[in-house]
Amino acid sequence: MQFSADAAETLALRALTWLVGNDELLPVFLGATGASEGDLRARAGEPDFLASVLEFLMMDDAWIMAFCDAQNVPYEHPMQARAALAGTADMHWT
Repeated sequence: MQFSADAAETLALRALTWLVGNDELLPVFLGATGASEGDLRARAGEPDFLASVLEFLMMDDAWIMAFCDAQNVPYEHPMQARAALAGTADMHWT
């Protein structure tokens, strides 16, 4: 499935909402990214930030599977959405 930018952002926002509601995983995300809770609200509309949410969840199979299962999303959709958010920009994994 080819994701449009809008569909990719929608899925990433769903992932962010799910992450915010996950009391165990949210602190790990904040610690790993250096983001604050205020950043979550302020940057929720930025494709780069939304891409970072998907990248974070994709770091661990259990995390991405938990999100997909909770949201009834096929497991490959977050990766496809991440690619759509990247557009033609290079991905940097550092």
